[in-house]
Amino acid sequence: MTRRYWNINLEQMMGAGVHFGHGTRKWNPKMGPYISAKRKGIHITNLTRTARFLSEACDLVFEAASRGKQFLIVGTKKKAADSVAWAAIRARCHYVNKKWLGGMLTNWSTTETRLHKFRDLRMEQKTGRLSRLPKRDAAVLKRQLSRLQTYLGGIKYMTGLPDIVIIVDQHDEYTALRECIALGIPTICLIDTNCDPNLADISIPANDDAISSIRLILNKLVFAICEGHFSYIRNP
Repeated sequence: MTRRYWNINLEQMMGAGVHFGHGTRKWNPKMGPYISAKRKGIHITNLTRTARFLSEACDLVFEAASRGKQFLIVGTKKKAADSVAWAAIRARCHYVNKKWLGGMLTNWSTTETRLHKFRDLRMEQKTGRLSRLPKRDAAVLKRQLSRLQTYLGGIKYMTGLPDIVIIVDQHDEYTALRECIALGIPTICLIDTNCDPNLADISIPANDDAISSIRLILNKLVFAICEGHFSYIRNP
């Protein structure tokens, strides 16, 4: 894989609070090599290592995007949800930012059935068919549509399993990560000091609680994906 320059700046990461970990009582000893100090009861992440793994992740997603591969971005906690949706839409990726439904990937046939139902209901709403139904029937279907939009809206155009999954917060999205591992889908994980760095294919040590930190990491990955897409369009 060719290494590229992604303008990953340590001062910029410090300004975004990427280096702040969890309290020293809430940590995973496996994160020891990625921690540089303790400050006021908080572990401080080694940003040099963060920059290295973020650069590797950018190289990976660029190469994948340049070959037309599909991405899924997962981050369902409130602090990450908006950033995940924004990043995915900008990079033309699929995303889950409300709730991970167990078996979403490992039980793909069920997910496909739900997606077909979702698309059918959207079409019925667009064509006005729902408004022509009896009020009670229409209300039931509209509630179904609203629920499907909430949980599957970010993957409504996904027609198969993703090639790479980007996960924000290993702890909150552990079920999604385990499904990816079971299926052999490569993963890029944003991990804080309370996580296991050995689970994902590429783990990026970073603050997973600060919106500014999450956005910075996603910004770099999105830029690399967009560059890869552009390369794919020029050289399909």
